[in-house]
This record gives sequence, structure tokens and C-alpha cells, in this order.
Amino acid sequence: MTFIWANSGDSHLVEPDDLFRNALPRRLAERMPRSVKDADGRWETVFVDGQQFRRRVPRPLLDDEGHAMVGRSDRANDKALRLHDLDAEGIWAELVYPSIGIWTSSIRDPELLAAGAQAINDWAIEYQRYSARYVCTATIPLLSVESALGEVARAADLGFHAVYLSVVPPAGADDWTSAVWDVLWASLEAANLVVGFHIGTEPHDASSFHGNYYRGPGGALLNYMETTYGGQRAVSKLIASGVFDRYPDLRVIVSEGGATWGPFVADRLDEAYRQHASAVRPRLRRLPSEYLYENVYASFQHDRSAVAAVTAMGWRNVCWGSDYPHLEGTFGHTQKTLHELFDGVDEATRRRITVGVFEELFPHVPPAPV
Repeated sequence: MTFIWANSGDSHLVEPDDLFRNALPRRLAERMPRSVKDADGRWETVFVDGQQFRRRVPRPLLDDEGHAMVGRSDRANDKALRLHDLDAEGIWAELVYPSIGIWTSSIRDPELLAAGAQAINDWAIEYQRYSARYVCTATIPLLSVESALGEVARAADLGFHAVYLSVVPPAGADDWTSAVWDVLWASLEAANLVVGFHIGTEPHDASSFHGNYYRGPGGALLNYMETTYGGQRAVSKLIASGVFDRYPDLRVIVSEGGATWGPFVADRLDEAYRQHASAVRPRLRRLPSEYLYENVYASFQHDRSAVAAVTAMGWRNVCWGSDYPHLEGTFGHTQKTLHELFDGVDEATRRRITVGVFEELFPHVPPAPV
């Protein structure tokens, strides 16, 4: 089987248990996100800023002999061994998000969030400094515009090329349609920092959290599907409120949310813009679809329809992602997945999706092997 190299538009670091204890004063560290699993490993409690969220731990499907059909690497936090995993899988460079750090969107204290973001970023940048194949995202604290701007400037100085934003700002902060965020978009555009929206990062309230959206028959499938919508809503808000009109060089990627939604959202926004023009505010210089096709990118993992978003629907900003080292990802079967997706696809399209889009977003990364 021919080896296919690909860049990943979605991967994760796994923060060590002592990250915040080592980086922050105790009064702050003990309120940062942490996970405690039950003795049997089936349930976990996530503690965040005085709140507790209890949820079932995802478990892999087993084959007839009791072996996991999908893998999860335990080497993700070793800078050198992680590269060995990537080489074995055929993954060259990665856009890398936090893991437990995604729960920072549920923090309610601006001081705590700002300090925690700095701790995560100081730790994550060391991966990027170790190898140019790691493109780590800087976590931006969003409970105040001032702290967000300060961390954007610090991230740029540290050498980050991308930032991570939750798909919805934390509770109490203005939504993405608000003009209050214009200074954030301006600073990100000026620093040439790519915005990464990772799905499933909405803030949670412990009083109403049940670990999912749906229960009962079909709940697991419905909950997984539900997580994809946040990224679509986030970029729709940016398009509809004129963010890309005002900041045309701002680039956004929605990671782990599939890709075929892009042409649908583009068509739907265009229809609304045309058919409901009398109610549309603000007026845009171009059709909404043009901003989506030019400013918005997306990564997918296994989606068979994603290639058609490029070949049949014309959205060129689609890239593949491994989700390494998470359970939903392709670790252990990356080459099988890539061949299932790209065997029979023309070379130009395959290169565009596997490496070209990533290289367009992050031109500093050394080219992937051919």
C-alpha cells in the first residue's frame, strides 16, 4: 500500500496533571480544569472553577477477540515519541489544540481564566519550539476584551501561528456578533494569527449539565452530531455581522466538525441575504458565500462526503485532520483511512486536502514528504 503523507488540521496535546500546580499559585491552580476518573474508569468528574461535571468516559468498540478497534496513544506528551507516532501514521505537521484546557470556557473568573491561559500557552509553546511540525494554538481568555488582547499580543511574541477560541464566548461575555470584539479580530488579523474554532467547546453550567444533550435511544449518536453545530454557528455569526468585511485577511478554521456543511451554510446564508434583504443588517460588500469560501476553512477525519465538498461543491478550504491522540481519531488506522478517502481521487485534489490547505494557512511549516 502506497504511503500517503498528510498534515492534520486537528490534533491535541494532553495537559499533564501537574501543569497548573507547577505554574500557578495554589489558590488558582486548584480551580483550574482537572479530571478525576472513577476506580473502574467508566465515569469521570471534571472540576472547573468550583463546578463539577460528571460524565461517562468514552470507550472504544472492541472486536470479537476483545481488542480495541481504535487506538489512543499514550505517547502524545513526549515531544520526541509523539513524532515517532506521527511518522508511523503518515502525519507530518499538526494544528494542535488543548484537551482538558477546552474546559476553560466554563471558567467564570477573569483573573483565573487569564492566568490559566498563560500557563497552558507557556507549556504548549515548548512543543512548537521543539519541532516546526507542531503548530500549537494559543488559548485566548475571553472573559474580558483587555485580557484577550493582552494574550494575543503575548502569543504573537512567543511565536504562535494560531489561536484557539471556544465556539461560544464564556457566560457573561458578548456574543461573536458584537462589535466589542472588533479589536480582537483586528489584532488577530494584524498578527497574522489563524483563528481555530474547535467543536464541542461551548461553556457549561454545572446546574444544568448532564454530560450530553440527549438521553435515551439514539442519544450517543445525537450527542456526537450536536457538537458539530457550534463551529457552523460561530463562522455564520462572523460572516453575518460583517467581520470578514471589516477584516478581509482574517482566516478561521473549524476543526473536527466535518466539511460538507460549508457549501450548505454558504447557500443558506446567500438565500437569506437575497430573499430577506429588507431585514439584513449590516449590508455586506459581497455575498455571504464569498466570505465562507475565502476566509473559512474546515478539517474532517473520516467523512466520505468531505472530498466531494472540494471536487463537486467548489469549497477549496477543506483539509484532513487526525484528532490525535483522541479516541475519535485515526490513530492506528490513519493510512487505511487516507486510502479509503483518496484512492481514486485525482492527485491535485488529494494534495490540496492532505497537505496544500495546511501549507496555505501555515507556510512556515516544512513541506511534507512526497
